[in-house]
Amino acid sequence: MQTPLTPLFVASVTVSYRLVLARLVWWLSTQSSLFIKRTLDVLAVAPALLLLSPLFLCIAAAIRLEDRGPVFYWQPRVGRNGRTFAFPKFRSMRVDSDVVRQQIEHLNQHGASVTFKMKKDPRITRVGQWLRRTSLDELPQLWCVLKGDMTLVGPRPPMVAEVEKYSLADRRRLSVTPGLTCIWQVSGRSDIPFPQQAAMDVDYIRDRSLMLDLRLLLATVPAVLQGRGAY
Repeated sequence: MQTPLTPLFVASVTVSYRLVLARLVWWLSTQSSLFIKRTLDVLAVAPALLLLSPLFLCIAAAIRLEDRGPVFYWQPRVGRNGRTFAFPKFRSMRVDSDVVRQQIEHLNQHGASVTFKMKKDPRITRVGQWLRRTSLDELPQLWCVLKGDMTLVGPRPPMVAEVEKYSLADRRRLSVTPGLTCIWQVSGRSDIPFPQQAAMDVDYIRDRSLMLDLRLLLATVPAVLQGRGAY
């Protein structure tokens, strides 16, 4: 003898079906956006690396001529879901910068914070001052975007030592692929204390969209030209 389906059971099945369908639609939408974002990254960065290669050579020559040290500074950074990757910059500091930092740690303008920032950092070379003011030291990270370790827009990838100081809330910054620029990079950069940086990154993660990425990319140009917080 068949037991008739109760209204409560039918309602439960209907709600479950709708939840599964909504979740599927959300997942497909997210994957579609990520695919478009990745495609745009590659289409923008691949030709940019070729066009910028003469500038790369000029910067490399200037760095070598100043102190004969290495052109690039490689550092492990933390990406999406805590995965580390090799993060390059044009070297803007003395070759012994890591040792000197231990001696000037007490001068951190961000106080007892996760990040270390100092406007007149004695480790920065003369060429490095120009590179940082114009943000040209960041250009090698285009290679990370091409590889997929980074994207054009997203929270900046933190250092391993910084992540070790993160609170559980701060770790939300690691839930997406890191980027070259984001909200706090166009809002004052290093002048903004870490708690506010983290809050802005969480805002981006919550509201991220291709349109927001485009607005942030456009806002990055005047931010770089103004040089506010670039040190």
